[in-house]
Amino acid sequence: MANARIDVVGPYEIEVIVDLYNRVFTPKHDASHFERRFKGRHNVCMMVASVEDAAVGFNLGFELTPSTYFSWLCGVLPDYRRAGIASQLLEGQRAWAADHGYVSIRFECANQHRPMLHAAITQGYDLVGLRWDTESGDNVVIFERMLT
Repeated sequence: MANARIDVVGPYEIEVIVDLYNRVFTPKHDASHFERRFKGRHNVCMMVASVEDAAVGFNLGFELTPSTYFSWLCGVLPDYRRAGIASQLLEGQRAWAADHGYVSIRFECANQHRPMLHAAITQGYDLVGLRWDTESGDNVVIFERMLT
């Protein structure tokens, strides 16, 4: 298991997030994509996982309701997967949300992303729903974890 350093970063680090996102996901996006998504959101939290001072993963989230935090995106570079980094990012975000007074944390995951589904269950998240995503044509699994 990798021992990643998890840091909360500010808006000045958006290019690090963009680079990591574009190395993990397609289609590619620029900083304005993330800035639009965060516009008007409360308690945006951006985290970066680093191994030996190299950024290898990220986790993004924001307030969904006054009591629920939403984990929007989590990604780890392919060469660093299966080393526990996604779990460390989820745990870091869980701790951050609890420290900021949230009662629960929620996230959605495409049914096809099996490693993330496994990480959610391992981290103590409960499956609370399922929805059909017309854009991807796939089921999206909704997870939630109580923080108290």
